[in-house]
Amino acid sequence: MFEFQQYLAFIIGMTVITMAFWLLIFLVGFASYWAVGGAREALKEKKANRESLEESQM
Repeated sequence: MFEFQQYLAFIIGMTVITMAFWLLIFLVGFASYWAVGGAREALKEKKANRESLEESQM
Protein backbone atom coordinates (compact mmCIF):
# COMPACT_ATOMS: atom_id res chain seq x y z
CA MET A 1 0.00 0.00 0.00
CA PHE A 2 1.02 3.62 -0.15
CA GLU A 3 3.12 5.29 2.46
CA PHE A 4 2.21 8.71 3.80
CA GLN A 5 5.03 10.42 1.85
CA GLN A 6 3.78 8.94 -1.43
CA TYR A 7 0.24 10.03 -0.64
CA LEU A 8 1.44 13.53 0.24
CA ALA A 9 3.50 13.76 -2.96
CA PHE A 10 0.48 12.67 -4.99
CA ILE A 11 -1.75 15.29 -3.36
CA ILE A 12 0.85 18.03 -3.89
CA GLY A 13 1.35 16.97 -7.50
CA MET A 14 -2.38 16.98 -8.22
CA THR A 15 -2.69 20.40 -6.58
CA VAL A 16 0.04 21.85 -8.79
CA ILE A 17 -1.44 20.28 -11.93
CA THR A 18 -4.92 21.56 -11.06
CA MET A 19 -3.62 25.06 -10.37
CA ALA A 20 -1.73 25.06 -13.69
CA PHE A 21 -4.88 23.89 -15.52
CA TRP A 22 -7.04 26.68 -14.11
CA LEU A 23 -4.32 29.25 -14.73
CA LEU A 24 -4.17 28.11 -18.35
CA ILE A 25 -7.95 28.40 -18.68
CA PHE A 26 -7.84 31.91 -17.17
CA LEU A 27 -5.03 33.05 -19.47
CA VAL A 28 -6.73 31.68 -22.59
CA GLY A 29 -9.94 33.48 -21.64
CA PHE A 30 -8.11 36.72 -20.89
CA ALA A 31 -6.06 36.57 -24.11
CA SER A 32 -9.14 35.94 -26.24
CA TYR A 33 -10.98 38.79 -24.50
CA TRP A 34 -8.00 41.08 -25.16
CA ALA A 35 -7.72 40.03 -28.82
CA VAL A 36 -11.45 40.46 -29.53
CA GLY A 37 -11.49 43.84 -27.77
CA GLY A 38 -8.47 45.03 -29.74
CA ALA A 39 -9.98 43.91 -33.04
CA ARG A 40 -13.29 45.59 -32.21
CA GLU A 41 -11.53 48.86 -31.36
CA ALA A 42 -9.50 48.70 -34.59
CA LEU A 43 -12.67 48.20 -36.62
CA LYS A 44 -14.37 51.12 -34.86
CA GLU A 45 -11.37 53.33 -35.59
CA LYS A 46 -11.32 52.34 -39.27
CA LYS A 47 -15.04 53.01 -39.55
CA ALA A 48 -14.68 56.42 -37.91
CA ASN A 49 -11.78 57.31 -40.22
CA ARG A 50 -13.77 56.21 -43.28
CA GLU A 51 -16.82 58.24 -42.19
CA SER A 52 -14.75 61.37 -41.52
CA LEU A 53 -13.05 60.99 -44.93
CA GLU A 54 -16.46 60.68 -46.64
CA GLU A 55 -17.73 63.77 -44.79
CA SER A 56 -14.70 65.82 -45.79
CA GLN A 57 -15.14 64.87 -49.45
CA MET A 58 -18.77 66.08 -49.56
